[in-house]
Amino acid sequence: MKIKEIIVNCNLLELIGDKDIDITKVSFDSRTVEPGTMFFAVKGTQTDGHAYIDTALEKGASAIVCEKLPKKLQNGVTYIRVDNSAYVLGVGASNFYGNPSRSLKLVGVTGTNGKTTIATLLYRLFTDAGYACGLLSTIENIVDHEVIPSTHTTPDPVELNALLRKMVERQCEYAFMEVSSHSIDQSRIAGLHFAGGIFTNLTHDHLDYHKTMANYRNAKKKFFDDLPASAFALTNLDDKNGSVMLQNTKAKKLSYALKHDADFKGIVLESHFDGMLMKVNNTEMYTRLVGGFNASNILAIYGAATALGFDKEELLVEISKLNGANGRFDMVRSDSGIVGIVDYAHTPDALENVLKTINEVKVQLPTTNCQLITVVGCGGNRDTTKRPEMAAVAVKLSDKVILTSDNPRDEEPDEIIRQMKEGVTAEEMRKVLSITDRHEAIRTAVALANKGDIILLAGKGHEDYQIIKGVKRHFDDKEELSLALKEK
Repeated sequence: MKIKEIIVNCNLLELIGDKDIDITKVSFDSRTVEPGTMFFAVKGTQTDGHAYIDTALEKGASAIVCEKLPKKLQNGVTYIRVDNSAYVLGVGASNFYGNPSRSLKLVGVTGTNGKTTIATLLYRLFTDAGYACGLLSTIENIVDHEVIPSTHTTPDPVELNALLRKMVERQCEYAFMEVSSHSIDQSRIAGLHFAGGIFTNLTHDHLDYHKTMANYRNAKKKFFDDLPASAFALTNLDDKNGSVMLQNTKAKKLSYALKHDADFKGIVLESHFDGMLMKVNNTEMYTRLVGGFNASNILAIYGAATALGFDKEELLVEISKLNGANGRFDMVRSDSGIVGIVDYAHTPDALENVLKTINEVKVQLPTTNCQLITVVGCGGNRDTTKRPEMAAVAVKLSDKVILTSDNPRDEEPDEIIRQMKEGVTAEEMRKVLSITDRHEAIRTAVALANKGDIILLAGKGHEDYQIIKGVKRHFDDKEELSLALKEK
């Protein structure tokens, strides 16, 4: 593809060189550059791509996209100066791969919690209905039925458009993707054409990156501001920021809620560990998902599928057949009579939702004296302000709490646990244990549990690893819990 075709709609400030040169690859990573590559010098959170322009040229780059031109220009190379390299990378990558999102009905899901469940279940719903679909999620990327490992909630623009192109080639009609606040702020989704957007909620998370809740909210809002008039914008009115998302959108405005009037209204009638009975727009349905947060997710799925033209008469029946996403309120049962639950909850709000759901079901159980034991930690090199909040929520809504490691990364796990304890009063500390080793923490929780008790392992969900001092080790909460329960 020629340079002039890649830079369509890219808002150039200056072009020096030949725009008819053939480009065989686009990249923002100098390590992957080869002859015929267009290299995008992007300013990242860790490094500035402008420092690697010389490396890209040494490897044979044919074109350089940058915000600041090098002092010395190389003959035979086309230089393109732009205001925002990250944005131009998104648009350029879309152009390079033939704008695949325009050949799909692409739906983006954004918000603090619920993104994975909604995107995954929409993929399963439409796949079960016979459509070829794609999925881009925290857990996995899927092209039709081919599973491709996922490394980020939202891939970089080059990988993202390559995956969307693959979906088009596999004749996928729909694609469902998680849209993180980072990806919006970093223009990773620039150039994509969405058929719809869904907002779940906005709670405390990622302040290490966004600094303020206002910045975090505005990143989410930008996604809806940029939706085309042909798309739908579906928002959760139970969240105080739900209506904010729709303020400036050109898309068709739709809403869902459990507590407010909305286009898609739901009520939870009964809740059990195996599922719940709920009413959706005056029609009763049973779902295998559990809890008010999942009732909200069901409404989002119902609303989005309706907006996409799914047959309403079949819709609730098909939704009732769906199982939850891996690592989201994932049940682990044993012969000992202890109920284990593994959940990805890694924000104060998500943890509170899961614990409240467990307690709501717990009061309906025949055994009235069962205890809830929560095992929870916080990730290293991430937002530190939520650590005491996580511990406070766990202690408030659990009978016993074991504070432990999550993914400490480069931090000392004992220091993370110390910061979590700042949210716990001296009186509450009587029901708190600190066990740094997550393996031992899980085994201790099982040892403390009796028949009828409930153990929640929070924070890691689907993850099958721990990152400690830069080393990624295999660690799976569900495996660990299943083995400990089996041995009890």
